[in-house]
Amino acid sequence: MKPFSNPGRSTTHANPEREWQLLLDLGNDLANIHEKRDLIVLFSERIKPLMPFTHTIITLIDCKDQTYSPFLPNQHPAASKDHSGYEDHSGYGKIVKARFPLGEPLIESVLAADGPVDFNLAGFADAAQSPPFLQVNFEKGIGHVLMTTLRTGDQPIGFLHVYTDREEGFPRQFRDIVRMITPQLSAAISNIIRSEQILQKESENSFLLDFSNAMTGVRSRDDLALVVKKAFGKLNPGGGYVIRKINADGITMSAYLHDTGPCSFDKDLLEQVLAEKFPIGDGIQNRIMDSHIPLLFDVQRELQRGYRISYLDLWEQMGFKTMVGIALRNGDTNVGLLLLSIDRINIPILQGICSQIAIAMGNIMANEEILRRQSEQQLMLTFSNQMTGVKTKAELDDVISGVLHGLFQTRVAVLYLLAEDQLTLRPYLFDKRFFQEDDIANHEDFYSLSINEEHVRLVFESNLPILLEIDENTEARCLKLSIQRKQRGLTNVYASALRLGDQKLGMVWMLGEKISEPLLQAICAQISTAVSNVLANEQILLLKKQLEEENAYLKQQLRTNFDQIVGSGQAMQQVYRLISLVAESNATVLLLGETGTGKELIAKAIHNASERKGKLMIKVNCAAMPAGLIESELFGHERGAFTGAVERRIGKFELANQSTLFLDEVGEMPPETQVKLLRVLQEKEMERVGGKNTIKLNVRIIAATNRDLEAEVKAGRFRLDLYYRLNVFPIKLPPLRDRREDIEALAGFFLSKFSKSTGRKTVKLSANALRQLQAYLWPGNVRELEHLIERSVLVTTDPMIGEFFLPQATTPTTNAPLTQSDLPLEEVERMHIIQVLRRCGGKISGVGGAAGILGIPGNTLHSKIRKLGISKADYYTH
Repeated sequence: MKPFSNPGRSTTHANPEREWQLLLDLGNDLANIHEKRDLIVLFSERIKPLMPFTHTIITLIDCKDQTYSPFLPNQHPAASKDHSGYEDHSGYGKIVKARFPLGEPLIESVLAADGPVDFNLAGFADAAQSPPFLQVNFEKGIGHVLMTTLRTGDQPIGFLHVYTDREEGFPRQFRDIVRMITPQLSAAISNIIRSEQILQKESENSFLLDFSNAMTGVRSRDDLALVVKKAFGKLNPGGGYVIRKINADGITMSAYLHDTGPCSFDKDLLEQVLAEKFPIGDGIQNRIMDSHIPLLFDVQRELQRGYRISYLDLWEQMGFKTMVGIALRNGDTNVGLLLLSIDRINIPILQGICSQIAIAMGNIMANEEILRRQSEQQLMLTFSNQMTGVKTKAELDDVISGVLHGLFQTRVAVLYLLAEDQLTLRPYLFDKRFFQEDDIANHEDFYSLSINEEHVRLVFESNLPILLEIDENTEARCLKLSIQRKQRGLTNVYASALRLGDQKLGMVWMLGEKISEPLLQAICAQISTAVSNVLANEQILLLKKQLEEENAYLKQQLRTNFDQIVGSGQAMQQVYRLISLVAESNATVLLLGETGTGKELIAKAIHNASERKGKLMIKVNCAAMPAGLIESELFGHERGAFTGAVERRIGKFELANQSTLFLDEVGEMPPETQVKLLRVLQEKEMERVGGKNTIKLNVRIIAATNRDLEAEVKAGRFRLDLYYRLNVFPIKLPPLRDRREDIEALAGFFLSKFSKSTGRKTVKLSANALRQLQAYLWPGNVRELEHLIERSVLVTTDPMIGEFFLPQATTPTTNAPLTQSDLPLEEVERMHIIQVLRRCGGKISGVGGAAGILGIPGNTLHSKIRKLGISKADYYTH
């Protein structure tokens, strides 16, 4: 285009030929114009020589919105003769950016006219529904505006505005000139619009191409954040944005990427908004997701409409006036949405950007899901390998807590196991971060669950883990862990049944956020197997310990000197007959008789003749233990039940389950233990000392005593109800003095036994020695005979014992001392201990006790008392 000429200022009375030449030149120049800035300069320089005016403006019509807005304002409007420039007017900045409705009366008259229309602003500036720019021009001294419609064919595309401060307005000749150049001006504007559209399209394509090239290197969320921030920095400098993704629940959205821009804001509110899950149907997000084009939101208007959403408050605080929202879709799949702080929408660019963002998000989230699954699989492999080696409860606790916390930031609050009654779930494992061990132990009933509770029933009815939303109702009816849950801010309770095949083992309750259901199911399957193995291992260890104790007990029993019952006299025949009557039943047997008459052998004979002979008979000597220990010995105790209870101990009752328990010297049992023994005999169940679980029992009782229990009951030392429980089938054993016909057989048995044990040929008795044995009263009964034979075998050097050195004949009830030189060493020791105990009033330890007088520790004296068969009846007189 050639430079514009400036012929100088002239009037409307200029040379017509020159005016036409100017018009021809203007038309030629208009035909070659493609840029805005050249159009306004050309128009002003060609027209002003014909008619002085202050400035011109071209506005364009938006048919869709039925508005018109400034397209080509005069960059340097001249001041009127009485006023300064326009830029200092308070309304100027708004007018050049405003949109005005086509329905204004003034505009409708322009559209209806065949050419330019001259308006006197004095009559229109203050009129109702007049454009506000008329008032601004009027206040700046403008008197008239000439307006004409610009058209392409029959379609109006805009308006030409020419302003003057001349009072007489625009003459007819000037209006005719404007009418004549209007078609060329319309064509020039159409060319400019097309050119700008082409340039805009090229710019958009270039922008999107650069964005697409940048997106090719995106592999992670951080990569995407950098590319998006750079793109929006060019598109909307100083603005902020947030990208939200649709959560796995399909009904909420959470922040995925964000950039606040250079705004000031409350950091706590920002953190709250970024962490919050917003419902898709919150009134704003659903409008965006339902639209296929970007939507422009006025923040204040949305607040005025009553939407009280935290992100609206944040936008207001940041100073965002308008926000553009656009859905992110990967094909037909909704991925999320973009919210961008911007005043005007460039739909093609936003759609192009969002299309690529949606694809990238889909790929990144898919990769993240793959990595998550790989991580879960690796953790599951580790978990499975660790579970394989679990054998104890402590190992199970370590593995479960470590894996679940590392994988989900989730805690196993309580692992419950079904009790024997199959109606109650009792805590087996629990997270010590939530509960104190003493609290669980002391309030086991409080933390236990009934299988009839609604949530327990739901868990057992489901084949999959279930999610329970914590609410007040759940807290009242469910776990009783809500206090701990609130303190740790955990919202969800997950519950899963533990099964091994069709067998219900229990259930596990976990506290946490979102957990993958398939993985949780796999974890619980592993836990079920491990729990089953641990329980089986505990049972094995329990049985092993029981076998070890039985074995130790058996070895101890094998060290006793009685192998079988010897005797065929009439008195013993009566005993045998009673044994045959009662052996096959489960009736309680009470063996009565003096010390040394063989009560334990009879008890063994009854047991061996019963259906319980396949298991070991368990023996408890009630007189051989201090009162404080007999209860633990009988019933066992749990670890920590009392000082020194460092591990669980199985009691004799539990050892004798399905077998026979022999309570020797039952008359010596302390009164407090008698009460508990009576309860066990009545209820056929017991609890270990310090324990909570009830143990069912099937034990046959054989009790023995050398006391007169009826007299003890009358004296108040033995409970009458316990006596009736024990005295179901009494058998009284005869003393040795009443079965003299058996003395020869017994002596021969002991001679053979001790001869073999000393490695000698069998020593025999002379007739004189046998007469001595048969004449002796035997206060110590069979035990005294045994010890006498043992001593004689050891001291004799001959193959035959010719004479025994027996104590002076005495009755069993006399307290006269025997001649110690005539007794075996063990019997001498026994008698000496009994005498000392009598002097001490039965006191064993402490000041004035028998142990101090004998010069031995109390424990040693207890051992000797048990070994020598000393009972309280031997030294305790009333």
